[in-house]
Amino acid sequence: MTTAFATTIFPSAPKVHEADLPTWRLLPAIMNSSLSIWPNFAFDILVNKRTTLGVTSILVNDPEGVRHFLISNSANYRRPPSIRRVAVPLGGSGLFMAEGAEWRRQRKLMAPTFTPSSISVLVPHFQEAARHLLQGVEGKPRVNLSRAFQDTALEAVLRALFSMPDHQAREQLSSLVRSYVEGAGRPGLFDGFATSEESFGFVLGKRKRFQAKWFAAIAGIIARRKAEPKLAGHHDLLDLLVELKDAETGEILSDNEIRDQSATMIFAGSETTARLMFWATYLLALDKDEQRRLHDEIAAFPPDRVETLDDLANWPRLRNVLLEALRLYPPLPHIVRQANGPDTISGMSVADNDQIWASAWVMHRHRKFWQNPTAFMPDRFAGKSAPWVQMPAYVPFGVGPRICIGLHFALSEAQIVLAHLLTRYQISQVGTRPVMPVGRVTVEPDHEPLFRLDRI
Repeated sequence: MTTAFATTIFPSAPKVHEADLPTWRLLPAIMNSSLSIWPNFAFDILVNKRTTLGVTSILVNDPEGVRHFLISNSANYRRPPSIRRVAVPLGGSGLFMAEGAEWRRQRKLMAPTFTPSSISVLVPHFQEAARHLLQGVEGKPRVNLSRAFQDTALEAVLRALFSMPDHQAREQLSSLVRSYVEGAGRPGLFDGFATSEESFGFVLGKRKRFQAKWFAAIAGIIARRKAEPKLAGHHDLLDLLVELKDAETGEILSDNEIRDQSATMIFAGSETTARLMFWATYLLALDKDEQRRLHDEIAAFPPDRVETLDDLANWPRLRNVLLEALRLYPPLPHIVRQANGPDTISGMSVADNDQIWASAWVMHRHRKFWQNPTAFMPDRFAGKSAPWVQMPAYVPFGVGPRICIGLHFALSEAQIVLAHLLTRYQISQVGTRPVMPVGRVTVEPDHEPLFRLDRI
């Protein structure tokens, strides 16, 4: 059982409907936010089927059912065109979008890049990014921390990937990502009804133009780095990518593969980590008691003393806060697959082309799996060294072999950056307007609130 403190925080969330929305309400709702479509019973049942305009969708909350279609029988399921249309312009054929044998090859090659020992080498980059954040907020009475964390997360990933502190190059990449996520990258109605990546081609022009600029910018950075002499003692992720070699075949990554993997890392390593830091900070602004406990924990082991990932064990409360933020606001709200043929999931029959949904948003708030599922209770993760393995309904990083390869990167960066911020400031939200989560490419805030930072 989880022990709650005297004051339990219940952060605002989208309305839960009494029943399935009728089609005329469902379509505009899902275009606005994929978090705002769920009926009350979705948070009680293990599997449910619905057909809308000829498209059958099956929501799977049963952890065993999720593992069935994502792991044990994954060959029968593919990403639907709607997902590929949005994701390929960002990551090309990188690890996130690869399938089958190609995914296994890439995962095997990339695995050494994200081991704890490899991430430990990146700690100085995270420290510099945290100092960059502190410099940016210093002396400001009110701060847009959503934007500040986006800038900081991009700073961290570009330092870790390319050792790039160059402000102008950062601004170029940041502008490209922001314009895509807030514009052409938002899933639309045509994506939902597309039968292929090229369907409704008249709406794809902006995405293709973005992809051309995005890939050219990243390829240019890689080419310049490869042309420069390597400094003694220099370590970053690009070094590892260039040096990767298949132990059996001797195969190395091509220039295009390095570009696609780098593009995937930049987006996944900045956008999702920035969201994590924002939501954790917002929750701490709501829960002053938890924030005070973190101040005490971090004061006992200041962030400047962190040299390796092992040192992060001195901040168990901070880690639990981040894990709880990932539960309440999972980076990617849903995983969607499309059936290649008939199957059965958790007793529910599946037909060819049915869409199968595993929703972290729903599973993380499911009444069968969580005590006070809508409450902010970081202590529910106390003593859990790997809750994504130990807690079957906790899926912020995906499931099984396809679990996010960069999870330790994200958690380590977020701990170091937030520890620096909390060492210096007491954080409060300006005003009382609640921040509502919105499900689009990631789980983002419906507006960017201002925060007051009071010097400790």
